[in-house]
Amino acid sequence: MWDRLHQFVLDELSEADVLDWSRASIDAVSVRAKRRGELTGPNPTDRGKPGSKYHLLVDHHGLPLHVLLSAANTHDSKLFEPLLETNPAVRGHRHHPGCPRRRPAKVHADKGYDYLRCRRYLHRRGIKVRIARRGIEDKTKLGRHRWVVERTVSWLLRFKCLGLRYDRTQLTLRPLLTLACVLINLRRLVQQEL
Repeated sequence: MWDRLHQFVLDELSEADVLDWSRASIDAVSVRAKRRGELTGPNPTDRGKPGSKYHLLVDHHGLPLHVLLSAANTHDSKLFEPLLETNPAVRGHRHHPGCPRRRPAKVHADKGYDYLRCRRYLHRRGIKVRIARRGIEDKTKLGRHRWVVERTVSWLLRFKCLGLRYDRTQLTLRPLLTLACVLINLRRLVQQEL
């Protein structure tokens, strides 16, 4: 039900010509899980305390397109392909009919995604690659485009039930994540209407 609601809001954003598929950004954020539960693991950034990780795909303006949940000790690059593969198909603008859009033209990501399999996946799909290279590039160069995903992560963590995980099952946390994305997108849609 929540996925269908998210799909509907994304379709409305596309109809209002707000979604920008020219570039997308991917990032992940770890949160602490107070009561352990499903999809929790030792958080390497929080002294091994139990936690979960949210993997987020946003468009050029920072509107969340898709979110996935994993254990905190899951590497970011492991959910790179599933995040792009399970992205909901968004129907086009009525003046630009065609197949529903599922993939962005270019993807920006940090050094956590700098693996040959991630780059090969994007090349196979015809998506331009902009991933910082480990040991070569300075992390500040990507900041011109990736700040939107960082901002969206902060919007997501403002929801109290998502900033600190209390739910034990993914059956309650996944809908909360999707609902948070719906609310963020809905706020943008309401601003567009005014």
